Amino acid sequence: MTDLTKLTIAQARDAMRKGDTSSAEITATCLTAIEDAGALNAFVHKTPEIATEQAAAADARIKAGDAPAMCGIPLGIKDLFCTKGVPSQAASRILEGFKPEYESTVTTQLFDAGAVMLGKLNMDEFAMGSSNETSVYGDAVNPWKVDDRNLTPGGSSGGSASAVAADLCLAATGTDTGGSIRQPAAFTGITGLKPTYGRVSRWGVVAFASSLDQAGPMTKDVRDAAIMLQAMCGHDPKDSTSADLAVPDFEAALTGDIKGKVIGIPKEYRMDGMPAEIAKLWEDGTAMLKDAGAVIKDISLPHTKYALPAYYVIAPAEASSNLARYDGVRFGHRAKLDAGDGITEMYEKTRAEGFGHEVQRRVMVGTYVLSAGFYDAYYNRARRVRALIKRDFDNVFADGVDAILTPTTPSAAFGLGEMTDADPIQMYLNDVFTVTVNLAGLPGIAVPTGTDASGLPLGLQLIGRPWEEADLLNVAYSLEQTAGFVAKPTKWW
Repeated sequence: MTDLTKLTIAQARDAMRKGDTSSAEITATCLTAIEDAGALNAFVHKTPEIATEQAAAADARIKAGDAPAMCGIPLGIKDLFCTKGVPSQAASRILEGFKPEYESTVTTQLFDAGAVMLGKLNMDEFAMGSSNETSVYGDAVNPWKVDDRNLTPGGSSGGSASAVAADLCLAATGTDTGGSIRQPAAFTGITGLKPTYGRVSRWGVVAFASSLDQAGPMTKDVRDAAIMLQAMCGHDPKDSTSADLAVPDFEAALTGDIKGKVIGIPKEYRMDGMPAEIAKLWEDGTAMLKDAGAVIKDISLPHTKYALPAYYVIAPAEASSNLARYDGVRFGHRAKLDAGDGITEMYEKTRAEGFGHEVQRRVMVGTYVLSAGFYDAYYNRARRVRALIKRDFDNVFADGVDAILTPTTPSAAFGLGEMTDADPIQMYLNDVFTVTVNLAGLPGIAVPTGTDASGLPLGLQLIGRPWEEADLLNVAYSLEQTAGFVAKPTKWW
């Protein structure tokens, strides 16, 4: 067969069923590719022994004829997911040495379906970042290269995006709090799906902002996203926000027929200073959906302009609360104390040493907006704005719109180091098209649809109705088929 690492989930599943290859063979090829890809810094904790054992079990299961679609598929797992007995650090020094005694619900479900874990993937510390430059492991690197710069793979799921785009694994888990699956997917030319809030369990996923976080698949194409999402979904009594809803057959929904579907184009996403190539990509995507039989409708989401400020009040507030548990007492890093130091000094020194600058910045912002004098002025006001943003989407969907098409990012991937020294707000603007989806709890998917002038991938985002991932995936599938994006990075690492 061709290079086994280049297979999609669907191709690998079918090839293993036919006996053309085995999980053991695909897994071994992926493990070799990971060893050769140190320059990308995508995998940060490798688990070859676990992978080999899981692959052998998957092959036996396939041979016995009792194998779900994900059986035997080698995956990378973002370092935010707790994996039993394997370091789970959330890319932070404060969780150094932490090996959970339990497995997250998402990884449990994937492993129960027979998936294979190749290792843990790089990410921004505690998922706070848009460029994978806040990680204790160092920067993850985008496999796409057009000059002598190393480019960002996006964040916070940068290691996941880099690994999938470079064919180090067949797919990866990601998490999305304000765009952390969709933005890296767009930067690396892969597909990234953020499900409806509550569709996938958050239990065992290290929390950043609990009302916004959602896990999802990062894959080579839309069909793979449908297959992997199905294995990740389902009601979990351990997560009070998990929805008790039936999980549809997402792959079966991929007919490509979108005749009569109403696609909304929000005027508020036409930002001042939007690069011409992003605007053209959006126009081209709109034309593709129209040619496929969809009805294009101009819509208004009037509170969009308040989304970023509201997000950067709510997310840090929840982070400041969630990260209070990392104090040097129960697990992870503890600072060396001087004689006479008490518990207050232990907290202060441990958190100062353990958290990176971006996490410290967000914890301080969050603590400030939750403080007695400012709670109503900032946090409560942001929550009210969030409700208005959700209402905008509700009104549009009630008016017959089936999905909304927008750009995913305001640019192609930028160089590592180019934005870290600037005003942090410039980095936060990377999330301008994605945060509304998290604030409203909606499903969103990034699909690669073109390249910029220098040949870097660009993606479009589709936003769906709550709980209607099957319909959203089908619209994305139609867009993918028409766009015909097949470009891959040239191997330089």
